[in-house]
Amino acid sequence: MNNARAVPVLMYHHVSPAAGAVTVSPVHFADQMAMLAREGYTTLGAAAFGAYLAGKPVPARSVVLTFDDGYLDNWVHAHPVLARHGFTALGFLVSAWVNSGPVRPNAADPVPTRNLLDHSAAKAAIQAGDTDRTIMRWSEIDAMRQAGTFEFHSHTHTHTRWDRVSANAAAKRASLRDDLQRARATLEHRLGGASDHLCWPQGYFDTDYVEEAHAAGFRHLYTVEPGINQRHGDPARILRLDVRDKPAAWLKSRLRVHGRPLLSRLYLKIK
Repeated sequence: MNNARAVPVLMYHHVSPAAGAVTVSPVHFADQMAMLAREGYTTLGAAAFGAYLAGKPVPARSVVLTFDDGYLDNWVHAHPVLARHGFTALGFLVSAWVNSGPVRPNAADPVPTRNLLDHSAAKAAIQAGDTDRTIMRWSEIDAMRQAGTFEFHSHTHTHTRWDRVSANAAAKRASLRDDLQRARATLEHRLGGASDHLCWPQGYFDTDYVEEAHAAGFRHLYTVEPGINQRHGDPARILRLDVRDKPAAWLKSRLRVHGRPLLSRLYLKIK
């Protein structure tokens, strides 16, 4: 079996017909996932990806799908497509944003959920405390886990940039420490466990952030820095590739580049 020289980690947020920032349309997302299936890609879960970073080989065409923030449209539009292809993705939850309530319809249902918010409206709803309008519920998260389309990990408890709102470094660390502990406790209570995978809000981190994450039991830390990940790579600095709202041909060409470490580095340097 050929082994991967590099594993691209793809970064999604919204999959929605409500166009806007960090949004891929359902048509393009379905096209992209169908291409991955046709081309024989393997989607790695967190355990397999962590083992790869530690040195274990994985199939040549391996990729990690990640979704940040836990938007409702991930349940409505991404989940049914992933189920169709038997793919698994990593969802990063802001645990304080998730509400209880019954499962809402998704695109596989006769009457899917309507009125999904675009990214700007979603941010406004979250800021107003109305997270249920735009964030998945625990019931929907459970359904996705049971189906095997998503596994869920931490995106902190409050999605706060403590470096921006704290009076000093000590206060920043104390607030971040509490935030990470609350995130872990919430996921353990709701999901029965919390992994050591953590995605940084807005992609920001510094030495204090990394040290506090390690102290809280998080070892695999996901950034928004572009690049690819290789065996024996740094689990505290996982690189990701932002996926655009474009047809599968665009993603296929990017994966050809980023499946080759030297070519990927040259491409990113020129870009």
